[in-house]
Amino acid sequence: MNLLEVGPRDGLQNESRIVPTAAKIEMIERLVAAGLRRLEVTSFVSPKRVPQMADAEAVLAGLPARDGVSYIGLVLNRKGFDRARAAGCHEVGMAVVASDTFNRRNQGVDTRESVAAWLEIAREAHASDIKPHITLSTAFGCPFEGEIDPRRVLELAQECARGDPIEIALADTVGVAVPSQVSDLFGRLREVVPGVALRAHFHNTRNTGIANAYAAVMAGVETLDASVGGIGGCPFAPAATGNIPTEDVLYMLDRMGVDTGVSLQPLLETSRWVQEQLGRPVPGMLVKAGTFPRNEQQTKNG
Repeated sequence: MNLLEVGPRDGLQNESRIVPTAAKIEMIERLVAAGLRRLEVTSFVSPKRVPQMADAEAVLAGLPARDGVSYIGLVLNRKGFDRARAAGCHEVGMAVVASDTFNRRNQGVDTRESVAAWLEIAREAHASDIKPHITLSTAFGCPFEGEIDPRRVLELAQECARGDPIEIALADTVGVAVPSQVSDLFGRLREVVPGVALRAHFHNTRNTGIANAYAAVMAGVETLDASVGGIGGCPFAPAATGNIPTEDVLYMLDRMGVDTGVSLQPLLETSRWVQEQLGRPVPGMLVKAGTFPRNEQQTKNG
């Protein structure tokens, strides 16, 4: 099982206080030291719409190249891709929203236009030796349109698969999914895009995120997105809270005997460090409760 860390981008994008570039770079360095090898480090979007990501190029410039570590940039259009390519991203991710209403609010165009943009970006990425992946957002429900027909999600996945992505992700962008939906939709997705690696992206808005992550693992999904401390949210989605906490997911996987290559203790320490940087508690539970069995240091800390 692989973990894709989205804290530096999805985690920080909704913060009201601008996090300094140096702190973002240290955050990424800490996460890499814990064993994470794929990290969404920034997004190449309009600084006016998402001020927290205005330093995208500076973040990439401050990160050392490391064998086996992939720095991912989120892009929403060709302009963003061109910036990501110039900045030296190893991998680019794009989002296509299953809801037209949300896609217009998030990206300024309808879903079909975003699919066309994705296919162009994927072609350019492959030509530039950059790995492209695609996320189908609001795959389980939209705050503006309500329930999303699974058939629409599957049709979009088939269209986007024409871009030969390294993986396709389903995102519960506003945290409405339940495990039975996750099992069903990923099972059907596997049938319509055979041979394509699958990834899951869950938000914990209604406290179902970890249960959904378990369902995704049981459905054979290869990669889970998660955010250190459970920080995050979407500026364009009402009431959307953070992603599932990386350390909480890792605790579950470790206890299940599922290997990820990530070390829990340094990740937990990074979550505590993130709290200090943000000046407030993070939503994750492990940072409050500690691991089990509790070690000597945890006992001293209460």
